[in-house]
Amino acid sequence: MKADIHPTYHKSTKITCSCGAKFTVGGTAKEISIDVCSKCHPFYTGKQKLVDTAGRVDRFQAKIDAAAEKKAQKEARDAGKRKKRR
Repeated sequence: MKADIHPTYHKSTKITCSCGAKFTVGGTAKEISIDVCSKCHPFYTGKQKLVDTAGRVDRFQAKIDAAAEKKAQKEARDAGKRKKRR
């Protein structure tokens, strides 16, 4: 086995979650920042939490809203055409 290929192990790695929870565990880095932990993960809390990393949720919601608006406009146009035919 090669010598000096393994990373340095730190007995007190500080883990910080975006919810504010802090943990101390062993690891190869001195500090780690995470998005979701056991105190805020939906599986453990039973509450829904959307983790939006690049505005994906907002873009998806805007896409759905635009499609609904387009459909409503089309239905209004079609209803107007039906009235003219009668």
